[in-house]
Amino acid sequence: MINWDEIEEKALLEVQKTSFIHEKTALLNTRKVLKAFRNHQVADYYLKPSTGYAYSDTGRDELDGIYAELFGTEAALVRSQFVSGTHALAVALLGVLKPGDELIGATGEPYDTMQTIIGSPIKTPGSLVNQGISYHEIPMIANHPNIDAIVAAITDKTRMVHVQRSCGYSSVRKTLTVDEIGEIFSAVKRVKPDIICFVDNCYGEFIEDKEPTQVGADLMAGSLIKNLGGGIAPTGGYIVGRKDLVELASYRLTAPGLGGEMGATLGDTAREFYEGLFFAPHVVLQAIKTSIFAASVFQNLGFEVSPLPEERRSDIIQTITLKTKENLCRFCEAIQASSPVDAHVTPVPSHLPGYQDEVIMAAGAFVQGSSIELSADGPIKPPYAVYFQGGLTWQHAKLGILKSLQSLIDAGVIDRSKLQSL
Repeated sequence: MINWDEIEEKALLEVQKTSFIHEKTALLNTRKVLKAFRNHQVADYYLKPSTGYAYSDTGRDELDGIYAELFGTEAALVRSQFVSGTHALAVALLGVLKPGDELIGATGEPYDTMQTIIGSPIKTPGSLVNQGISYHEIPMIANHPNIDAIVAAITDKTRMVHVQRSCGYSSVRKTLTVDEIGEIFSAVKRVKPDIICFVDNCYGEFIEDKEPTQVGADLMAGSLIKNLGGGIAPTGGYIVGRKDLVELASYRLTAPGLGGEMGATLGDTAREFYEGLFFAPHVVLQAIKTSIFAASVFQNLGFEVSPLPEERRSDIIQTITLKTKENLCRFCEAIQASSPVDAHVTPVPSHLPGYQDEVIMAAGAFVQGSSIELSADGPIKPPYAVYFQGGLTWQHAKLGILKSLQSLIDAGVIDRSKLQSL
């Protein structure tokens, strides 16, 4: 018999040693959310739907104010009309940048779907490059932004610097901490004070006790079916930042002159957005504990993991290098089989919109594509790394991790005798 108890005990000790700082952060962020709710006098009628043009939708407008308070910004745009985090990022970039501007990518090659927004390296109709905005990408060096090269690349045409906080589908770079992001922005603003500092904050919200907008980001965007939706928001995204920049983005979302004054909150979405935000610090903590547990289990079995179990985290993603396509698929199949929804379905690699390679995605989630729920995915290419994230409860996520491990044992990838020796 496999000694699951011993495997679990080792990983649980790592969780206890490492997660205490994240427990404190979750408490701090819960306190901030409660304070913002009180300051904006959240009432039952904020949670009601609106229709049509939705002029004077109090619940929608006050939620914008709550987000602005939480992120320390002048304005926010929180909408169910954002179909994804990618959409929110695109609206922010396409709303603010204009032909002749230059965008500098400060963190190397971005996530696949960001590449289609930018239009580089693959030309995409309607992308930034297609609309006359130039793009200059600065590779990272040994997991760190090359600040000297970023600063040297700034020209009179440079209007914006883009930072992707999360590692994305990269097994060679790490997620940036908020302080590291602040160092980039301090450096570029010394050279060009009016430069716009933009952050793709997907997967990073409520991980630390501050956000990139509190260290120099002028504009930031993300998804509500990740951290901030708390596993309850059924769709949506957000943009926060300087008032003039958020307004430009809002004109891109609706129409010039209309902006954020319109947009109905249908059905139960208002309640789900408020309740999801209330739960978000706790749910993010569950995801972090899950990632630490997974990192410990798979590192102890000889797999390369990032971050390491003891490392301080800045997003919810755990990378595990599985070395073969078959191992990657087995892992994702086991996560799917451990899900509360569609557990009977077998995920298969396929080409998805915005991705360069075939991708396998496992997410038997209550909200389709929700990566704050237990999920795992990865591109079908070397080193065949799986990007594991989420877990509304870490007890459920722990069961998923152990099932993925059992799948690799059954396939002979992990030697049973090695397990017995742990």
